Amino acid sequence: QVRLVESGGGLVQPGGSLRLSCVASGRTFSRRTMGWFRQAPGKEREFVAAKTSSGDRLDYLESVKGRFTIVRDDAENTVFLSMNSLEPDDTAVYYCASANYFSTQERDYDYWGQGSQVTVSS
Repeated sequence: QVRLVESGGGLVQPGGSLRLSCVASGRTFSRRTMGWFRQAPGKEREFVAAKTSSGDRLDYLESVKGRFTIVRDDAENTVFLSMNSLEPDDTAVYYCASANYFSTQERDYDYWGQGSQVTVSS
């Protein structure tokens, strides 16, 4: 079992930055892929970023490349999503998730956090 608890969302102006955190319980965190997804109002949930424990596999949604960074701290069972140059289109509920192998597909993730609201608005 893996339990994921997120924090760090909020309201930010366009061009601003936020960092989301996701703390995982469970002994297998360091062997699992960690990912971030988001769901904007009226839209389907979409992949944002994912990274394996070794870092050999890493991918981002095209529209966030160069602005978002996924970082793992396996010693603290924590994964972060650093978001810079935020845009109104980044407004969404952000979810961290865990999978047994690297994937950008929602269906492959079997554990999910509760979600954290990020609102980008002036």
